[in-house]
Amino acid sequence: MTNRYLEDVFAPLSEEYTLMDLEVSGTIPDFLDGRYLRNGPNPIGEIDPELYHWFVGDGMVHGMRIRDGKAEWYRNRWVRSPHASRLLGEPPSSPPSGISAIGANTNVIGHAGKTLALVEGGVANYELTDELDTVGACDFDGKITAGYTAHPKRDPDSGELHAVSYNMFRGNTVQYSVIGADGQARRTVDIEVTGSPMMHDFSLTERHVVFYDLPVTFDNRQAAEMTAPRGLRLPARLLLSALIGRIRIPDPISARTPSGMSADRRFPYSWNPRYPARIGVMPREGGNADVRWFDVEPCYVFHPMNAYDDGDTIVLDVVRHPKMFDTDHLGPNEGPPTLDRWTVDLVDGKVRESRIDDRGQEFPRVDERRVGKRHRYGYAPAVGEGTAGENTLLKHDLVGNNSQVREFGNGKVLGEFVFHPSSSDSGEDEGVLMGYVYDRPSDRSELAILDAQTLEEVAAIKVPHRVPAGFHGNWVPTT
Repeated sequence: MTNRYLEDVFAPLSEEYTLMDLEVSGTIPDFLDGRYLRNGPNPIGEIDPELYHWFVGDGMVHGMRIRDGKAEWYRNRWVRSPHASRLLGEPPSSPPSGISAIGANTNVIGHAGKTLALVEGGVANYELTDELDTVGACDFDGKITAGYTAHPKRDPDSGELHAVSYNMFRGNTVQYSVIGADGQARRTVDIEVTGSPMMHDFSLTERHVVFYDLPVTFDNRQAAEMTAPRGLRLPARLLLSALIGRIRIPDPISARTPSGMSADRRFPYSWNPRYPARIGVMPREGGNADVRWFDVEPCYVFHPMNAYDDGDTIVLDVVRHPKMFDTDHLGPNEGPPTLDRWTVDLVDGKVRESRIDDRGQEFPRVDERRVGKRHRYGYAPAVGEGTAGENTLLKHDLVGNNSQVREFGNGKVLGEFVFHPSSSDSGEDEGVLMGYVYDRPSDRSELAILDAQTLEEVAAIKVPHRVPAGFHGNWVPTT
């Protein structure tokens, strides 16, 4: 059997590279001084293609150091979880932490002078050096001990990181947390939800936190198949149903066969049509009793584009999937994800849902200075079947109600694009967009740097190999 998440642009790399002499076309803007970092799954060793889920590959961070108009280096490094270290024949960088030994594979940020590889669901986060070597597991000095999130939101005024974290052992709660600009956790709040959802992301406004309690939930059938012999799967399901939130169960993701093949890389969350679809709104300084819940049409949201307060309403721009992990359990592939606007009316107690753009798209981003504030522009690569990248980048003008399209040509595949302003006081689209572009004919990638206003190429930094399709990244300035 083949698996699309092990082939083509998704095919994992088998080596780590340190490249110092990178070919550049065009001119890299002088205002770029920092690192473009991106994380994604890159499984180590032999994988069973029938069972491999895209979300559970070993984490690999790719980094590009840019300064003085030059690309100084490119590095790619596996996140040295105990699992990865063992498979690479190395001593572990730190003892096991979190519910899985797999390395953080979803996002990478800079905060309080540290580089952090992030993941969700109770799996451990890892601190990295500036050169992307693993320092060890990170739990924010013991303050965030049950896992974090792949998608913290940085308040552009205070510099604080706001987050909502979930995992299967929390039962019917998720946790809202605030980590200061100094890296210290200053607040955690447990929020009751309907069951055990996969809450991949959340939204932040200047006054509110928004929770997406949607019908993708922990699947005890999947988990039992991952952790128990065939004859014991029914009792294992019953046991898991009774005890989730109270005990630890064996790590399903790092289970191995005697031959060394990954026995099971399934993902224990599935579409649950019996689970109500709703969003919760809480004042930033509120608690569980202050959350108001609003029903929405059943769907799944991995990634909001942004959110903001507008009088007695909250505006949420989200990428909406009609379902998730219903008929396809290897990755996102349940119909085209569209860009929608949900307006939460705090007076009427209802959510008005409308469609902004029906083209398939994912990994939406805005100018990070607009997080939680009214935004005009948003950027997203077009996606096709199975959320596979296509060759088109979309720029949405949410005030002018139109969009620009940049097509990169046949054989190209785009990942997420990140915006960075040309100066601290520049306009919302005055700056550059950065993202990896894969070229199928050559099996190579480049970091494309685009003028955010025109979407025209400013520069491209060539990588002499493929950068596999991954998830999220960020521009981390030197200062």
